[in-house]
Amino acid sequence: MNYLVVVAHPDDEVLGAGATMYKLAQDGNSVNVCILSGEVNVRSNRPSRDELAISVDSSLSILGVDRIIKADYPNIEFNIVPHLKLVQFIERAIVETNAEVVFTHHPADLNNDHLHTSLACQAAVRLFQRRPDIKPLKELLFMEVPSATEWALNKAMNQFNPNTFIEVGEKALDKKIEALAQYRGVMRNYPHPRSNEALKGLAAYRGGQAGMVYAEAFESVFRRGF
Repeated sequence: MNYLVVVAHPDDEVLGAGATMYKLAQDGNSVNVCILSGEVNVRSNRPSRDELAISVDSSLSILGVDRIIKADYPNIEFNIVPHLKLVQFIERAIVETNAEVVFTHHPADLNNDHLHTSLACQAAVRLFQRRPDIKPLKELLFMEVPSATEWALNKAMNQFNPNTFIEVGEKALDKKIEALAQYRGVMRNYPHPRSNEALKGLAAYRGGQAGMVYAEAFESVFRRGF
């Protein structure tokens, strides 16, 4: 199976689905990542572009990712990027990776770039309906990114409501934390939601919801029977 994780920023992919990505890769699937912003200009203690590129490669190598597709849209300014540009870039990533299952941000995330990534991805995954040469999408899932998804304060929007739980186990969870450690300035001390303790606690809680030993939770919003 070919999987594509579409995110706004470097590290979002690991925070939202890192353990699942590792598990899928270990099971022999093709796991690919599309990152729409190659910069972190608003982050404190931010790395240089070269340092960030090394972090991305190192992190996703740990998780067994096959291919990384990067764009260069401005950080925290996706609202001024033409929607069509975002859609078409994601469509190209879908074509290049033969994606069958796509993970992306939840549209109610507090982060502005996450919102616009989700909206663009929702449009892009319909490509198979317009292009008969494109493999039909089997599933679209929204993921939760700690420190963004839980801050969905706008009650006018439907918040993250997980209905799909993937058991990852302790090894995959450790790989997720190891992969996140490759990104400078991303992890924080407990009780920040991006601390080791909080990530393990979230995985334990999501696992407990579904009778599993550590899990990552997703909201499946489109699924073709397979």
